[in-house]
Amino acid sequence: MSTVQISAADVNKLRQQTGAGMMDCKKALIEANGDFEAAIDYLRKKGAKVAASRQDRDSNEGVVIAKATADGKRGVVVELNCETDFVAKNADFVALAGKFTDLAIEQNPASLEELLALEIDGQKVSDIIIENTGKIGEKIGISKFESVTGELVVPYIHGNYRLGVLVALNQAGAGVDEAGKDVAMQIAAMSPVALDKGDVDATVIERETEIAKEQIRAEGKPEEMVEKIAAGKLNKFYKDSTLLNQEFVKDSSKDVRKFLNDVSKDLTVVAFKRVQLGA
Repeated sequence: MSTVQISAADVNKLRQQTGAGMMDCKKALIEANGDFEAAIDYLRKKGAKVAASRQDRDSNEGVVIAKATADGKRGVVVELNCETDFVAKNADFVALAGKFTDLAIEQNPASLEELLALEIDGQKVSDIIIENTGKIGEKIGISKFESVTGELVVPYIHGNYRLGVLVALNQAGAGVDEAGKDVAMQIAAMSPVALDKGDVDATVIERETEIAKEQIRAEGKPEEMVEKIAAGKLNKFYKDSTLLNQEFVKDSSKDVRKFLNDVSKDLTVVAFKRVQLGA
């Protein structure tokens, strides 16, 4: 047992450095015989143990943060998960997600794996996650990371950090930013599966076609009419489920493609990302 006297000031100092609880900091200093570096190592190891013990837990709560670079040419969206809504609403947890998002903006990683390997003050993101798992006592982790580029990227966060959208446009200029926000809200509300008809995955088209055919046959339509009616249903799917062909929510007289062209000639979306918490 350590005979070193651990003062309240020492405990508070370690707490300020690590963010761990007061009792955890006191125990760490006792175990480390008053050595601050050893105490920090103790707390990090504790975090690893907590992380290992909670690997089988579901972490479907959390926050989604979308952000663009200062020049508006690139945007990222990050989903940081935890186990409970209580933690997700904690200001420190939201700030941690923001810190990871800022790092992605600054360093431009190409993948989630690259983001986890980046460092903040000499510490890898993956290690920071483990450390915070120990502090919080819940399984946490980054489940999604997406990025897009364009002449103008508009980020949008919906529903208290529960959904993040990025819209990349082929133009910047007067009115384009506001139009981008409108399209971002459209994406949040209508959840398009692709940008345009040609961007829909072949397996999705095949599935939608087969479902349509089964519905048509169930209605008793003649077999020779099945293909034609199925093609019509597929066109309806494109209209409902691809962004540029969707009816514009704010003005049902036009689709998103026409809305953008009315804002600025040939203005269009070149890419988008929609990340919904737990989805």
